Amino acid sequence: MAASHLQRDEFDSVLKCVRVLRDGEKGEDHPSSSVLAMKAWLGLRRHEEAEKELKSMVVNKGVPEGVWVSAMESYLQAVGTSGVETAMGVFLGLLGRCHISAGAAVRVVQRVVADCVNGEGPRAGAKAVAEFVSNDKVVALFSGDMAAKERSGMHALLWNCAADHFRSKEYEFSAEMFEKSLLYVPHDIENRSLRAKGFRVLCLCHLALSHLDRAQEYIDEAAKLEPNIACVFLKFKIYLQNNDHNGAITQVQAMPTCTDFTPEFLSLSAHEAIACRALSVAVDSLSRLLTFFSMGKPMPTTEVIVFRTLITILIQQPQNENEVLKYMKRAHSRFSDLGPERFFGTGEVGRRERNWFALNLWNIGLKSGQEKNYDLCGELFRMCAEYYGVSIDGQMEGNNLMVCKSLILAVSAMLAGEKLSKNPLPDNEVKQAIELLERAGKILMSGSMKTHIDDDQTTSIEPHFYFIYTMSAYDLYTRINDTESKQLLLIKNYANSKYCNTNHLLQIGLNASEGPRPNTEVATFCLNTCISLLLSSSSPDYQTVALVLRKLITITSIHKCNAAADDGNNDDDGMYGMYKKAYRIMVGLKAGEYPVEEGKWLAMTAWNRADLPVRLGQVVEAKKWMDMGLELAGRVAGMDTYKSCMEDFVSGVEKKVQSQGHLIVGT
Repeated sequence: MAASHLQRDEFDSVLKCVRVLRDGEKGEDHPSSSVLAMKAWLGLRRHEEAEKELKSMVVNKGVPEGVWVSAMESYLQAVGTSGVETAMGVFLGLLGRCHISAGAAVRVVQRVVADCVNGEGPRAGAKAVAEFVSNDKVVALFSGDMAAKERSGMHALLWNCAADHFRSKEYEFSAEMFEKSLLYVPHDIENRSLRAKGFRVLCLCHLALSHLDRAQEYIDEAAKLEPNIACVFLKFKIYLQNNDHNGAITQVQAMPTCTDFTPEFLSLSAHEAIACRALSVAVDSLSRLLTFFSMGKPMPTTEVIVFRTLITILIQQPQNENEVLKYMKRAHSRFSDLGPERFFGTGEVGRRERNWFALNLWNIGLKSGQEKNYDLCGELFRMCAEYYGVSIDGQMEGNNLMVCKSLILAVSAMLAGEKLSKNPLPDNEVKQAIELLERAGKILMSGSMKTHIDDDQTTSIEPHFYFIYTMSAYDLYTRINDTESKQLLLIKNYANSKYCNTNHLLQIGLNASEGPRPNTEVATFCLNTCISLLLSSSSPDYQTVALVLRKLITITSIHKCNAAADDGNNDDDGMYGMYKKAYRIMVGLKAGEYPVEEGKWLAMTAWNRADLPVRLGQVVEAKKWMDMGLELAGRVAGMDTYKSCMEDFVSGVEKKVQSQGHLIVGT
């Protein structure tokens, strides 16, 4: 009758029937009465009374195993994790009084674990389960070959529970459950791998909790049972978290020696190291990963990504430019062997990858140049030109511009380094520099680029790059045979180009006249062209005009003196022509428009050139220069006193000539 009432959820009637059973003449409690009463109280949500009925089953040896196990399941299902302790206590009480199978223990734990996962209070449930499964009496139920199936089931149950806690980041409880699961793994050879796996996951749990010493103990135990790549990788993680970068690198070095090694572990190591900001470890991992791309093994990523990641890390660290260059060269070697499309990729992806490498070389090259590390700067720009010159899908996408600039800056850096160190470039480096400039020159002259003077800026090159090219080439041509003709042709090409401007021409002219290897012909050409361009301007810069004139007169003077020393001829017609040119420029200018100091210099130097002819009695020659001095002085403000003295001196010379009655013919 009680069972029938229970099926119809008539819980009060169930309790009346149980009361009648217990008040019977014999006074004995029927084995099923506690179960019926407990379920009735549960139905009435009277959990305390239900708990009492459950506990009373401990003293009743007549309750069959299946019945009380079912009763516990019902109790736990109704009460949830709050009843776990009671259920575990009842189980242990029964365990001490009657025979219980390992399967019963598995059923109870399975019910509790289900409540821990789906219900509330997982911590309390996990703690109760941990205490229960670690009880010596419970563990003893699973000993022997007869309980092998149940033992395996209990291990799987505890392992899965621990894994659920791990995924929920409940690492402390996860570690406890993993540890208890090992109680159900025999210490024999067949189960060595399973025990090693348990130690490895315990290491992971304690790593997550930052219990590094405990993690080290567990992974050492795992390595004793089953040394493999996973053990090495976990040791690597421990060293990383301990900030022991040398120890971590040692583990990276050990990885390829493992029989189950795959390159993916080096990729994982690099990611772990980057996350921990252990950049030296990441560099070591990635550099080792690169060695496997040529072996034909399956790789976790593409080679270009590994190079890019490695170089990005190196760029973040100071004073690493040489290392960056080293890996840039390695990457260059690889895409030269494989082909650009196989290394960088095709289409837009390939072009983007290529430009990333080239742009970083460019930026580091500029930085090295600013730091006056010219040797490195030259190498970086030379390599930069190689990258920009790579064709993807048969297209360079207008990169001729950057190739040209890189080549020019590479040679410029070589020459700057020579000047800084004061050590002349060896002949082989001079030859290399000339070859680089010849490549740049072909691009400049090919018409494939335009200057900023044009409207189209997409393929433009700044005029100062052409100037740097010209100056560098001029310098290098002075060191080879037949230099003068090549230098003059180079400068004439520049002067006739749209890149030319007066400031640059002036610099070239000054360099040609004052440099270590002067070329008077080039200097004269540059300065004469410069002054012509200046004067053709709508508003000439007369300060620069005066500077150029002074320089031309100085060069002509030195050149004529040297020629006179060689052949005894001292023809000053060229010199006189320069002064006449200066006079013509000054005629018509407003007062002060031509620099006063430069005007005084012209007047006084012209006058002083009459000194030697006067002493030699060459009156005609002397008169020519004195007249020039007077004419120039008349155009310069503030020279009235000087001019008066000059005129008096000229009158005195003329009287003296008239009194002598003859003239000495000037030469």
